[in-house]
Amino acid sequence: MTQQLTETRLRKTLPRLSRARAATVRPWLLLAPALAVLAVLLLWPLVRVFLFSLQDYGLREITTGELSWIGLENYAEILASPELWTVVLPNTVGFAVLSVVGTVAFGTGVAVLLASLGTFWRTVTSSAIMAAWAMPAVTGTYVWVWIFDADRGVFNDVLMGLGLLDDPTNWFTDRWSFYAIVLLNVIHHGFPFVAVTVLAGLLGVPKEMLEAAEMDGAGAFRRFFSIIVPQLRQVFAVVIILSTIWDFKVFAQVYLMPGGAGSNRSVLNLGVWSYVESFGQNRYGFGSAIAVLLTLLLLAITAVYVRAVLAEEER
Repeated sequence: MTQQLTETRLRKTLPRLSRARAATVRPWLLLAPALAVLAVLLLWPLVRVFLFSLQDYGLREITTGELSWIGLENYAEILASPELWTVVLPNTVGFAVLSVVGTVAFGTGVAVLLASLGTFWRTVTSSAIMAAWAMPAVTGTYVWVWIFDADRGVFNDVLMGLGLLDDPTNWFTDRWSFYAIVLLNVIHHGFPFVAVTVLAGLLGVPKEMLEAAEMDGAGAFRRFFSIIVPQLRQVFAVVIILSTIWDFKVFAQVYLMPGGAGSNRSVLNLGVWSYVESFGQNRYGFGSAIAVLLTLLLLAITAVYVRAVLAEEER
């Protein structure tokens, strides 16, 4: 009798386990094609870059097909390089911090302005600022190069016309003015994405909460930081993470500036340094090691920020 009861319970339990397993496996089966494509397009190139970083890989290895494994020597050389700590890393981190803060702050301000407009003018203005985001980074960079050009630049002409400059100045030779121009370029190119994303979140904030706060005497800044910011925490997390990734690995906006392709070593960042060492010096293994370090840095920053956001939401 006991054995029959046990068999009966097993018959009832097995279908439940099968359904539970099927429910667990089914999402992965649906995602399998997309994951396979991502593995081919993203994962395998990352693996290849990491394998190159463990080799002394140059033109000789490309032509002969031989492999010269040197382990972690490329990483040791990078970490022992004074250029990394005095030039490349400060340029990369400092610029990324300023550009993320500037892009998110300016984009949020534009979003607040758009939210205060009527439907017609909001649509017109949103379409206009999206033109800046649709512009390729290469085209936008050359526009900023023309504006600050030493001989034909609008900026020098305006300053000389106002009597603030006696002679044209080359703004690309100095490290600080160089990155100030790059900062303007990146903020101009990136703020439309932040503005439109934050605007979508702003339009979803309950108006009753804002009206109640206004009736209680809360000013515009108090309503923004006490009501809107907490409501849009996830939206800000997305735009900050994406802006951080984009601005840490910024390449075209630096490389296409005069001196940014390696002739002015004081303006190198991690992305351009990796490219210059790989294709300028034909040290593909060394350049791959720089790219791997940049990827690890981005993953660490993203993981820390996401963990902080999730921990704050659980409180």
